[in-house]
Amino acid sequence: MSSNHQIPSYLTPHATGPWNVYLEQIDRVTPYLGNLSRWVETLKRPKRILIVDVPIERDDGTIAHFEGYRVQHNTSRGPGKGGVRFHQDVTLSEVMALSAWMTIKNSAVNVPYGGAKGGIRVDPKTLSRGELMRMTRRYTSEIGIIIGPDKDIPAPDVNTNEQTMAWMMDTYSMNEAKRGLAIAGAKVAVQGFGNVGGIAARLFAEAGSKVVAVQDHGGTIFHSNGLDVPKLLDHVAQHGSVAGFEGIEAVLPNNEFWSVNCDIMIPAALEQQITSVNANDIKAKIILEGANGPTTPEADDILRDRGVLVVPDVIANAGGVTVSYFEWVQDFSSYFWTEDEINNRLTRIMKEAFTSVWQVTEDKNVSLRTAAFIIACTRVLQAREVRGLYP
Repeated sequence: MSSNHQIPSYLTPHATGPWNVYLEQIDRVTPYLGNLSRWVETLKRPKRILIVDVPIERDDGTIAHFEGYRVQHNTSRGPGKGGVRFHQDVTLSEVMALSAWMTIKNSAVNVPYGGAKGGIRVDPKTLSRGELMRMTRRYTSEIGIIIGPDKDIPAPDVNTNEQTMAWMMDTYSMNEAKRGLAIAGAKVAVQGFGNVGGIAARLFAEAGSKVVAVQDHGGTIFHSNGLDVPKLLDHVAQHGSVAGFEGIEAVLPNNEFWSVNCDIMIPAALEQQITSVNANDIKAKIILEGANGPTTPEADDILRDRGVLVVPDVIANAGGVTVSYFEWVQDFSSYFWTEDEINNRLTRIMKEAFTSVWQVTEDKNVSLRTAAFIIACTRVLQAREVRGLYP
């Protein structure tokens, strides 16, 4: 066999298990493929195999590790499509074969999908609901680099269901922006380090982002590899500003904050901070408005022309008023929810709101801010029309 046809040991015909069954099936059909048989090795080699460690904290505080897989067998006809199974007997051979059979199945019925499959070697009956959720979310985070609506679409399978998919979708959605920007590893710049900016920085850091620049009334600090956000929060709590924090590379002039090399910028200080003067300097791909009205209309136009996605204040910082509404509902009904229930309800409302705004943005070719105003104004005026005038 020539060197360019060397086969990894786990793909050889001597491999045991389901993969070997699949290989025999391909060998049987090869004589009927005519000139296409020269491509048959493509069907014997998965396009991509990802093996991941899935560590979770058990309810008793111990750490458990599980082995997870995602195999994309073939994507020549479209994105991968295939289930995720949780079972104590899951093996790589099994997942490889299942992904290959998905390729054949989708092609046989002429559905424009490729074949993929995933799994975790675990007996789900031994996990609590919380442990199962944490395992699912960690697995999703680990395979997030290769899945997505245009790459690979997971689905339920053995011991997984719509709840599993909801956890996976929520985790994937939280780890991606609509621009396909992964949160983990993203560089973030935050203006304002109080209740909004400080908490945003902490959450992004916990999600694996690098908070490279922070500006408040004490100045602008920078570190290309990411500031130590917990230590910075402690410093600000003790000293009142970021000034004097030691874990930095540089103190920047305040106007240079806007030209910091970053992926995400969070203006969380005062109004009218991003203007026609500095909008062209911004290198971020996404701006999340933590403050109210931090971007002027002129800057909005400049940023849109440059392809910068601005998530407007009326969506990005609406979590506070939403939770206040939850408090009002609870007080009114004398029925109170747990913190997890509050967070789940908030996540659902915010995701639904953003999805609606995004849809209007695409349908009408307008900015997210204009789309949000279209939806909001329409609802207000519809209510006005229904109520009528009195007297």
